[in-house]
Amino acid sequence: MLLLALSGMGTTACAKEPPVTVPMVQTVDGVTLAEWTARWWRWADDQWVAPYLDPDGRFCQVGQSGPVWFLAGTNGRFQPKRECVIPEGKHLLLPVINMISYGVDESATCASLQDGAAVNNDNLLSAVVVLDGKLLDDVSKRRVSSEGCFRMDPDDEDSTLAAADGYWLLLKPLPRGRHTLSVGANYDTRQGGDYSGMQQTFEYVLYVGGKDYMALNEQDASAAKGRSAP
Repeated sequence: MLLLALSGMGTTACAKEPPVTVPMVQTVDGVTLAEWTARWWRWADDQWVAPYLDPDGRFCQVGQSGPVWFLAGTNGRFQPKRECVIPEGKHLLLPVINMISYGVDESATCASLQDGAAVNNDNLLSAVVVLDGKLLDDVSKRRVSSEGCFRMDPDDEDSTLAAADGYWLLLKPLPRGRHTLSVGANYDTRQGGDYSGMQQTFEYVLYVGGKDYMALNEQDASAAKGRSAP
């Protein structure tokens, strides 16, 4: 089902080709992947518009800073295709499908928050990621849990306590140029409970180094084709 959904968005997953294994990046600038996912949630929660509600990439650069560029999934209710210009040299943090559990009152323990974030991820049904037309391997093995629990405001020990759990990709910086990332994932609806039927289907068209660079390349290619014409 998810492969069909990806195909419907204009990305052809090469089902007959073997999946490509992408090495798992564990740290960037001395910060662990688990900590980066906590920072991703703080970023998503702190913006004037939720990045995962972005319809087409218009909010792609909101709140971005540092060596890791955050991409967003969805709330499971729509299937966006986003275009995004990204500076060169940025690692990419991509949520395939994920959950967060907030402490709504002081009675919430870290253990209970961790259980709440994990329950749907214990019942992953499918996860597919296609990068530049190539199916990535072992996406279902890319599960990451936050390191215990974390405060939504790291500078305020009284801010909301949270725990996160999900499937993530932390990619090394992509080469300059145009790239596509397509994601499809869903939980097993038979598990029941909040968000158990969540599905993710979204696509990014990434312009690393800017669209102007791409336009110049296209002009050069067109000019070269004209010169080679009889």
